Amino acid sequence: MPANPVLWDLSASGVATVTLNRPEVNNAYDGGLIHGLLAAMDELGNKPGLRVVVLKGNGKHFQAGADLKWINGVRPKSADENEAVSRATFEAVQRLNRLPIPTVALVQGGCFGGGTGVISACDVVIAADNAMFSITEVRWGLTAAIIIPQLVDAIGVRQVRRYALTGERFGAQEARRIGLVHEVVPLAELEASGARVVEQLLANGPEALAETKALAMESSFGGMGVDDDIYARLVRMHAAQRRTAEASEGLASFAEKRAANWTAGKP
Repeated sequence: MPANPVLWDLSASGVATVTLNRPEVNNAYDGGLIHGLLAAMDELGNKPGLRVVVLKGNGKHFQAGADLKWINGVRPKSADENEAVSRATFEAVQRLNRLPIPTVALVQGGCFGGGTGVISACDVVIAADNAMFSITEVRWGLTAAIIIPQLVDAIGVRQVRRYALTGERFGAQEARRIGLVHEVVPLAELEASGARVVEQLLANGPEALAETKALAMESSFGGMGVDDDIYARLVRMHAAQRRTAEASEGLASFAEKRAANWTAGKP
């Protein structure tokens, strides 16, 4: 039996730990992980006394973006099916973004593509000193459309215009400098650092926290409603680019471990 792609538990103090659980593929997301994350939020939403959500990735890496083998399987399907996949992916990130309780992400190892959108949707992000980041979609002829609002909120348009266009990797200290993470700690101290932040959050009034977060979200790009026309457009763009010849070539280059045909100086 395959492992559950998303695990969660709830402590007596109201702290939920949600763990991405596909370590064999560095927690790359597919349909199962997306729906597992949505299901976890549904179940936790029904739990009385929920105070904080801590998001983690099982294994050496936090989250390696999309499972490109899965994406390649989705790509040839109809426009409606592709939009449904993009909508579910967007909804998972946006629901995390709009939770009325504080969220804390603990990041180790790789955090790529959609993973950067996930952490941008969290209130507090602590990274281990071995963490590496990149907004990789363009490398494979894809677009990061559905996470651009959260990234803009986290790091600003200027940094998105660099890192979402270059697709380059950058380390934990650079992630802290640009605002993608709040704190960088040694890997061995990641859990303890997260526990200290959770302790601080639990010392605060739950209603006051919810209201403060809601007020902050009112002025954010990523805080806009799911049904807004702009988000419907982002979903369509995200799905449409996946079905292009460029995406076909980008995904083929990944599978075949070669440079894409647009790469300057490719062999």
